[in-house]
Amino acid sequence: MDLSTIIGLGSGILLFVISIRMGGPLGSFYSASSIVIVLGGTISATIVSYPMNQIKQLFKTVKKTMSKTNFSSSEIINNMVSFSEKARREGLLSLEDEIANLDDSFMQKGVQLVVDGTDPDLVRNILETELSFLEDRHAQGRGIFSTMGSYAPAFGMAGTLIGLIRMLETLDNPETIGPGLAVALLTTFYGTILSNLFFNPMAAKLKVKSSEEILLKEVVIEGLLSIQAGENPRIVEEKLKAFLAPNERESFNKNTEVNENEAA
Repeated sequence: MDLSTIIGLGSGILLFVISIRMGGPLGSFYSASSIVIVLGGTISATIVSYPMNQIKQLFKTVKKTMSKTNFSSSEIINNMVSFSEKARREGLLSLEDEIANLDDSFMQKGVQLVVDGTDPDLVRNILETELSFLEDRHAQGRGIFSTMGSYAPAFGMAGTLIGLIRMLETLDNPETIGPGLAVALLTTFYGTILSNLFFNPMAAKLKVKSSEEILLKEVVIEGLLSIQAGENPRIVEEKLKAFLAPNERESFNKNTEVNENEAA
């Protein structure tokens, strides 16, 4: 579970509830018709905007946003260095034994291509093509949330206009103006909250997660090509560490030193 997503959503909702409760009862901020207008309108417009097969992937996209990344760059670098050491000792064919133990399908495909003796340029082309399609799929999921983030405030405003029209119909009764205006503004409130606390942040989180996953797969590609070229494991490690941020590189070096000391 990705804690930052849960903490962000939970704290945002909690702070709004507390601030509303400090000013009066929560019931005054509830309107079933406003919820139907904003959510129903946003979902309907999104369905119109995208093919149904992409809409069906929305729940998987939400799950991906809420889940934690399975692999870290440090783990992948360690795997690549381990594969490099084994390949230099026993040959590239020895890596075939490692394929069944890998959980990542992208890495499995890459190792299989290397074991099969595929030309290095072809290995890179195949893996980078898969990487490109992966980016496209991520962009589709991100686009759905961005679209919903843009539609929600618009339907909130539409709900407000509906409420104002209803209010103007009873303008001869001053007692209904205040409550009517409050209900009318609730749809704008709902649209703003959904857009800026849920839809747009989810799109931003997907963009971050996509960048992280793409970086990890680029590490895999460079690592496999270095192994195929027969480079020294130490060179492979140094080349792949270039993908890490300075703080991650420092942490990786410390962990490597600790492991070497324990092994000694």
